[in-house]
Amino acid sequence: MQLDFEKKPVYSFFKRCFDFLVSLIFLLIFWPFYLIVAIIVAVSDGQGKPFFVQERVGKGGKLFKLVKFRTMCTDAEAKKESLMKYNEADGPVFKIKDDPRITKVGKVLRKTNIDELPQMFNILEGSMSFVGPRPPLPKEVAQYSESDRLRLLVKPGLTCYWQASRNRNDISFEEWMEMDRQYIQDRSAGVDIKLLFKTVGVILKHRDGR
Repeated sequence: MQLDFEKKPVYSFFKRCFDFLVSLIFLLIFWPFYLIVAIIVAVSDGQGKPFFVQERVGKGGKLFKLVKFRTMCTDAEAKKESLMKYNEADGPVFKIKDDPRITKVGKVLRKTNIDELPQMFNILEGSMSFVGPRPPLPKEVAQYSESDRLRLLVKPGLTCYWQASRNRNDISFEEWMEMDRQYIQDRSAGVDIKLLFKTVGVILKHRDGR
């Protein structure tokens, strides 16, 4: 699609206010839950690292440290090269079904999306937003086409059109990029609210096995 990018300063200001206040309130209320999950992750496989911190690419190509609860073995990146032949995704992304690097606790955290909750810290400090394109790895961005790089025009988010799709694992890389460009074109308070509610619905249905 031909992207007609508009900066939307008023929308951006209120979106940042929403991101800051909601993430702050969420962290203040649920910090005991974070602590419990961190302890479970740390002791479950004896590897002791509850969080996974990885460099990602944000708005304008700026690098930042994304935080998640660890769902894989600590040497997951070292094992990735040997698994590349099983990659089921197209484009510059890596994904395989039943990834052997994922721990037992990690499978539960991923199924319930609890592994994503530490990104509230990223939202609070401003490197991410609740809604926006998912933040890519630098090596993925290095393989982007000019049109793919358009997704870096806005702040990355916890959810987006792709993330809120029930069949997201069946969506091709090019379709994913097109969805992100469409979001940038459509973005508004109304669109963001609808995406947040849709994401919650998808998570709940996925958790219930539907």
